[in-house]
Amino acid sequence: MLGVLYAALGAFTFALNNVAFRRGVVTGSVLQGMAMTVPIGGFSFLVLTGVFGQLAQLVMFPAAALAWLAGQGIVHFVFGRYCNYKSNQLMGVNLAAPVVQLQVPVAMMLAVATLHEKFTVLQLIGSVLMLGGSFVTQSKAGKSSKRASAATSRPVPARMAGLSSPRRPSAAPEPAFRPHVVTGYLFALGAALCYGASPLMARQAFLDAPGASTTAAGCLAYAAATLFFALILLKPGSWRDIRSTSPENLPWFLVSAVLVAVSQAFVYASLAVAPLMVVTPILQLSLVFRLFLSQCINREFEVMNAAVLLGAFTAVLGSILVSLDTGELTKLLDLPPSFDDFLRYRLAGVG
Repeated sequence: MLGVLYAALGAFTFALNNVAFRRGVVTGSVLQGMAMTVPIGGFSFLVLTGVFGQLAQLVMFPAAALAWLAGQGIVHFVFGRYCNYKSNQLMGVNLAAPVVQLQVPVAMMLAVATLHEKFTVLQLIGSVLMLGGSFVTQSKAGKSSKRASAATSRPVPARMAGLSSPRRPSAAPEPAFRPHVVTGYLFALGAALCYGASPLMARQAFLDAPGASTTAAGCLAYAAATLFFALILLKPGSWRDIRSTSPENLPWFLVSAVLVAVSQAFVYASLAVAPLMVVTPILQLSLVFRLFLSQCINREFEVMNAAVLLGAFTAVLGSILVSLDTGELTKLLDLPPSFDDFLRYRLAGVG
């Protein structure tokens, strides 16, 4: 029960982190937010490592594990996070989240290709549902954006213009948010690829360092990400952009930085007391939490319609089917033998 609670809190705080960051980049830049979330995340993991009394393990990782952790930190906390936050900025959390959620089948496909893990018909069905859900959410975004543009650019009829000559005609209200679907979709796919590859890199690190502390590993991954991000700041204009962070956006970025570290701590805590099969499906509820929180905090900066809701819940169902163990699920549902064999049929992998 405690593991379920930790996983649910991890999903909720991760969703709140995305929504808070989305509010900050309405008028701020992704670089401004990254300049806070990456270093603060690293510091938070350092504190957690100290609290758990595992600081000594920071120097016990072999070189191969250190290399994998450094790569995982850069891919996940720099490239993946930048693509995720940029997609949120371009088309909103509601449209971006189902696409970013494709990280689950991406991770699974990479595991099949590199670690020869099994891939069943049930996981194929889940992957198709996730892919379909990500496309459904985009189906009406472009149309609504075009309608909003048409509404603001509609000419005033000549006979009406003559009647209103004594005073300036009032401008049509600008829509609060117009999603940039194509570029946002590309960045969301980039985030899915990075987030999907990241767990395999972390897993390889733990294979090279069996029994190593997860918090110490996270601390090292964040340290590599922070150092790499510091190199990005050498780009001309980067410091000027960061220093121009407005007082209105600063609290949102700070809240996001704290929440992302808290969410990761909850995930680690849930995995410590509950099986992966229980934790992973619950973490997928982050997508549902994002929809709810977006409506509460960023209603005027998000796209919300029936297509978004249908696509999001389809993606959640697909991600749960992908992450669940096929044998355990079929046993739980007590399916007929023929249907059970069909879902268990292995399309790829060994063992």
